[in-house]
Amino acid sequence: MEIRKKDFRIEGMTCAACVRAVERAVKKLPGVTEAGVNLATEKLNISYDPAQVSISGIVNAVSKAGYKAVDETEQKEGGLQKKNEIQSLKTRFIWSAVFAAPLLIIAMGPMLFKSLGTMPPQPFDPMRYPVPFAVIQFLLCTPVVVIGRKYFTVGFRNLAKLSPNMDSLIAMGTSAAYLYSLYNIYRIMAGYPGYELYFESAAVILTLITLGKYMEAVSKGKTSDAIKKLVELTPKQASIIRGGEALIVPAGEVLTGDIVLVRPGEKLPVDGIVTEGSTSVDESMLTGESIPVEKNAGDTVIGASINKNGFIHYRATKVGKDTALARIIKLVEDAQGSKAPIARLADVISGYFVPVVIILAIAGAALWYFAAGETLSFSITILISVLVIACPCALGLATPTAIMVGTGKGAQFGVLIKSGAALETAHKINTVVMDKTGTITEGRPKLTDIVVSEGFPLSERDLLHMAASCEKGSEHPLGEAIVKAAEERGLNFEAVDAFEAIPGRGISARFLNQDVLLGNRKLMDERAVVLDRVDTDARRLAGEGKTPMFAAVDGRYAGILAVADTMKESSRAAVERLHKMGVSVAMLTGDNRRTAQAIAAQAGIELVLAEVLPGDKANEIKKLQRSGRKTAMVGDGINDAPALAQADVGIAIGSGTDVAIESADIVLMKNDLRDTAVAIELSRKTIANIKQNLFWAFAYNTLGIPVAMGALYLLGGPLLNPVLAALAMSLSSVSVLTNALRLRGFKPSV
Repeated sequence: MEIRKKDFRIEGMTCAACVRAVERAVKKLPGVTEAGVNLATEKLNISYDPAQVSISGIVNAVSKAGYKAVDETEQKEGGLQKKNEIQSLKTRFIWSAVFAAPLLIIAMGPMLFKSLGTMPPQPFDPMRYPVPFAVIQFLLCTPVVVIGRKYFTVGFRNLAKLSPNMDSLIAMGTSAAYLYSLYNIYRIMAGYPGYELYFESAAVILTLITLGKYMEAVSKGKTSDAIKKLVELTPKQASIIRGGEALIVPAGEVLTGDIVLVRPGEKLPVDGIVTEGSTSVDESMLTGESIPVEKNAGDTVIGASINKNGFIHYRATKVGKDTALARIIKLVEDAQGSKAPIARLADVISGYFVPVVIILAIAGAALWYFAAGETLSFSITILISVLVIACPCALGLATPTAIMVGTGKGAQFGVLIKSGAALETAHKINTVVMDKTGTITEGRPKLTDIVVSEGFPLSERDLLHMAASCEKGSEHPLGEAIVKAAEERGLNFEAVDAFEAIPGRGISARFLNQDVLLGNRKLMDERAVVLDRVDTDARRLAGEGKTPMFAAVDGRYAGILAVADTMKESSRAAVERLHKMGVSVAMLTGDNRRTAQAIAAQAGIELVLAEVLPGDKANEIKKLQRSGRKTAMVGDGINDAPALAQADVGIAIGSGTDVAIESADIVLMKNDLRDTAVAIELSRKTIANIKQNLFWAFAYNTLGIPVAMGALYLLGGPLLNPVLAALAMSLSSVSVLTNALRLRGFKPSV
């Protein structure tokens, strides 16, 4: 079975109930393995088997549920559409307010005079001129109903499909107010006493709801600012040489293999390799390093970085969606569209929320009318207030908005968080496990010592010559250090036979008809090489933080080549910062224990997991997890990938291998270990924000609905006015969004 992933933009959603409706409709389709809808991004992320369900089948299922699914690959003007939507809401609000404001004054003016103990002037007294006043209110309210007709078409359509949403509540509440008022106009014209009109409630409710939706749309736009800033980094045009001719083309039309020309001060349009010229490039947009990087022929360059002072030609190697920046944007978009586990409770409640509110509204109105003996007008007020005050929007927006801002903020600091689940899990981390080579250390070891065994017929130069010739075929950093040292001393390399890399041990090879072993003590022990009187030298070197590599020729110990990998400047600061946050730090390495402990002591790390084979790294993580620890693994190499996947949160160094980055949940683009603490701190702030949002969303509905049902009135207090209920509902969604936007001010503590 082939599983594909696809993103759709969903149009027509208004609340968490809509989210549940779309998810239910899609999950019923055969071949759909996973489907998640994000209200804040208005996206459907779906995994499906194309052999069982087609794209058109998914689109039709969403359509039958009452919404519209647009293929993200075909949606080229999503930003423009969003701007148009915001402008439409603004226009609808302004025109609604133009009619609702005078209507409110006319309807409430007489009550204001009465509250002041005076009678309104005769021309403004509805008791004296009831028919004109009723007709004027009808004429002012009806345009507002027409302007807000979308609430009714969507709301009643979803209600008919037994999938009511927030629009259904608004439509039912305002329709009850409008139709009851029309009935009372008939009664007024027929000469019945009394003056019970709710036109102003219907009009003001619709106006306030539209205002709330406008503010909500503006706030949603701010949550995706991080994506906009990243997109803006990409230059619009590129100068290329194609077919021997210089052309200026849109950056999106650059092809792999094109030669790109970049002048001083220009941005690089795509990734590539320099073919001609030299310059310095500002890569701070990706790495965070403010110092420009020197680039010469053969060096790689990154799209969207800035060419500072030289004129270069480079061959495009990654274009379009394959560039480093495009991949970063995709990672952030995927994270912002994903759901955190903490959202499940809100999702479950939202699925039952609207039907329960409708039942409560009808039941509350009926009880006041039949059981308490209140007037029909009183019961209608209860019905409208309960329908209007309920807010599934706040529940639906509580989690995704915070996730959007949190992941976007992380991207600004060079911390790419791949999913909402990773962002949530990171706040629980109490143990960070760090790989040594390339993570805590620079990953560029140097040869520091050569110790030849007493009585062995080799000089230091001969031992280095032999070891470098054997290591020439190795890709291990320690072997590369030996080869580089030999090159620096002008040594020539001999051809070797039967080369074999032994994972976690070292190498073996045939050099000038001699069997050579080069590696750690485990290799020597396994091959029965006697290491008499070697411990003193080995301990001394290991105690200095150097890695001793033992050499043996034809089964006889020949000497030690010691290699040291300097520690990164940021490593100790990163460990200290994690300790201040209450997080333990462990070091995981295949190095011998004494060397590992020396490096750990320099970095301030308390737990050392040394002499661990690449295949056993994941098992070490499992042991920590079994002891009750929530772990994060930080690594950069292919051999770290299983441990990154096993850890509760895998964190890859941005300069690491693609395999490590793919296996990780979080990527540190600046290659700075201190950003591990930034990721955990950002997670803690984001989860705290989500919990605040959920608390206020639940508290608002828990308190608001009983008040709307007349709880305060029972205790001798006032009856909630439907207009105030609408205002409260609009502000509840906006307050959740505003609280989430506070995360935009996040700054890591230093």
